[in-house]
Amino acid sequence: MLKGRVSISLRLTIWFGAIFLAGWVLFGIAMWVNLKHTLADERYLTLSRRVDRLRTLLDKNEDADARFEDFKEFAHATGGGLAEIFRADGSRVLPSPSHAAQTFPWPAIQSGADEKLYHVNAPDQPYWVLVRRSSLNSETIYLAAAAPEGGNLLVLNRFWEGLLASAPILLIISSAGGYLLSRKALRPVDRIAAAARSISISNLSERLPVSRTGDELERLAETCNAMLARLNVAVNQIKQFTADASHELRGPISFVRTVAEVAMRNTKADAESRQAFEDIVAETAKATVLLEDMLTLARADAERGDKALESLNLTAVVEEACDMARPIAEERHLDLSVSLGASRFVNVQGDFTFLRRLLWILLDNALKYTQAPGRIDVALSANSHQATVEVRDSGVGISAADLPHIFDRFYRADPSRSNVDGAGLGLAIAKWIAALHHADLTVVSELQKGTIFQLVLPVYAIPGPIA
Repeated sequence: MLKGRVSISLRLTIWFGAIFLAGWVLFGIAMWVNLKHTLADERYLTLSRRVDRLRTLLDKNEDADARFEDFKEFAHATGGGLAEIFRADGSRVLPSPSHAAQTFPWPAIQSGADEKLYHVNAPDQPYWVLVRRSSLNSETIYLAAAAPEGGNLLVLNRFWEGLLASAPILLIISSAGGYLLSRKALRPVDRIAAAARSISISNLSERLPVSRTGDELERLAETCNAMLARLNVAVNQIKQFTADASHELRGPISFVRTVAEVAMRNTKADAESRQAFEDIVAETAKATVLLEDMLTLARADAERGDKALESLNLTAVVEEACDMARPIAEERHLDLSVSLGASRFVNVQGDFTFLRRLLWILLDNALKYTQAPGRIDVALSANSHQATVEVRDSGVGISAADLPHIFDRFYRADPSRSNVDGAGLGLAIAKWIAALHHADLTVVSELQKGTIFQLVLPVYAIPGPIA
């Protein structure tokens, strides 16, 4: 669920940081192990050289007392007094050179080994002990030297502390670098996404930007452009078919309606036939309206650029549309009120016929879905920047699920609203007319409380009230 809310850049940054951290930990462990072995090897070389010097010292003097003095000086000078010479049974060939050597936990002598390195724990710290077999006066002896491991452990601890201390800083630097690199790498994706969002069915001829980089993003953009080209051809074919079919069907439907109307005038026709002809006339009238709406939308789809608009009085458009709706409202026992505000002249750029049709669609929608005794309120208001026409009714309302789709073509709402005649094209035409006039058409509705359509147009000039 987190993936759906996290961008690719952030996910790549997290993965990059996690991989870097894992690599840094593995690198640190490997370096720590290598450092530990290196320090142990150095300690072994130190002890080995110390034992070699002790061997040379024993061969230097034949006198036992002189040999012991030299051994004592050597032990104190090199290893803090930690040196011993043992026989195979563990007894000392020479006395201990120091109290530390005497109390040190020397490992047991293994007579079969020529040389062995031991790791022992003394009360103060761990030690490395090298024991090497030798001979003195034809007697097998074992030379032992010890060195503390505290210095090595201090170096290892300092190394590990430095590694851990630097990890967060390097993680932040690597994550920031990874994020910047991912953003730079995905910047073409943002441009493609922005261009794709701007392309709709009304501008399928536009194409996505293609960066000639030879990578996957170039292939993705080219593939999307090829898909858009195919969609554009298919949509244009559908639009042309809709326009041609609507145009060609007008003739046969008009002919059927004319024949039915002529047949209705035949006095010899019986009541049942007359009723059938009336039904034919009614249905052909509905089909004619549907074809006209389809032709309107087909023309809207085929149009390129803005329609030539002229200066007109929006107040007159509202009055004429309301005059058309008033007889129907009275017939259906609905209260239609009109408020035109203080100014009688609201200057907008538009097409009088198209704007009247838009308002009639909104009024017709209110008339259809408002039950008696209900209200329909039309209000016009304007300021120096925009004019607002509001059509409010107390009808059945629109559900929240249907509200986002009511401007879609052929969309019919839930069954409570579907028992009203209509093909679902009126509001789609109204939305197109609003877009043609650079206006915003919005709707707010609540079930069983009514609907409010609001049309907002730019105003070019508003003269003062006409006396």
